[in-house]
Amino acid sequence: MGAVLAAVLAASLVGCSSTGGKRAEERAARAAAEGRSAVTTPRWTFAMVTHSGDGDTFWDIVQSGAKQAAVKDNIKFLYSHNDEAQQQAQLVQAAIDQKVDGLIVTLAKPDAMKDVVAKATKAGIPVITVNSGSAESKQFGALTHIGQDESIAGEAVGDELNARGRKKALCILHEQGNVGHEQRCAGAKKTFDGQLQNLYVEGTNMPDVQASIEAKLQADKNIDAVVTLGAPFADAAVKAKKTAGSKAEIDTFDLNAKVAAALQDKTLGFAVDQQPYLQGYEAVDLLWLYRFNGNVLGGGRPVLTGPQIITSKDAAELAEYTRRGTR
Repeated sequence: MGAVLAAVLAASLVGCSSTGGKRAEERAARAAAEGRSAVTTPRWTFAMVTHSGDGDTFWDIVQSGAKQAAVKDNIKFLYSHNDEAQQQAQLVQAAIDQKVDGLIVTLAKPDAMKDVVAKATKAGIPVITVNSGSAESKQFGALTHIGQDESIAGEAVGDELNARGRKKALCILHEQGNVGHEQRCAGAKKTFDGQLQNLYVEGTNMPDVQASIEAKLQADKNIDAVVTLGAPFADAAVKAKKTAGSKAEIDTFDLNAKVAAALQDKTLGFAVDQQPYLQGYEAVDLLWLYRFNGNVLGGGRPVLTGPQIITSKDAAELAEYTRRGTR
């Protein structure tokens, strides 16, 4: 009799545990979907400081991921940006002065950021780098770097241009001094069998971007590919191609709703997606994991979020995600 009762109780407890676990998962999922925290850890404050210029929609997607993770992890999330390196460093210093609990920074111009990142780590603030600066991240004392290896991404572009039979390409750099941009174009040049030339433009002045590309295409009708390093600049390149009467294929780094639509109608040839939503989401989530559980990913190497080459075949499937701002 005692053995039977014990078995019944055991079965009952197993059932309760299983049901309770499932219900807990459902509650957590609902909480996340409704914009509430899924954890009860302290409300830490994390700051993200990037090198973004005004109006660069790429960073809207990064922020979208960071904010979603911040809600889930009960984090107060602060964001600031400046495309001038010294100004970006001052914003990082301001975050240190606020005694934030975690810091996410980009190292597009690493020399200008080295000292202030050292101040953060000396103050005991864990730092994660994203997007730019994978080579300097560990050296500067960051926990890890989240992003794509820009040289590898560039090499993937060179291979794709070869597969498409291109012979002469332009690589459009919209931010002078950004080491990641230089690495992308150098990587493409390394694997591309044809000729590749860099063209520097003023990225914060879109009419100037369009005019510069247009002038280059008018001057050299043999250019059969233009590679822009950011989604907003692909649109300017398409307009420049039209006004120049060029037949060059326009390709780009990064993905957004406009790029997805242009891939579908074949206005663009291909895009290189580094998944910016993941860069924001994982940076906040990994800082939370570090504070909560001492976790670190990467083992001193970057946690890669790209590159992924996207063409017209993939664009339709991703269009929904680009419209909601998560791809």
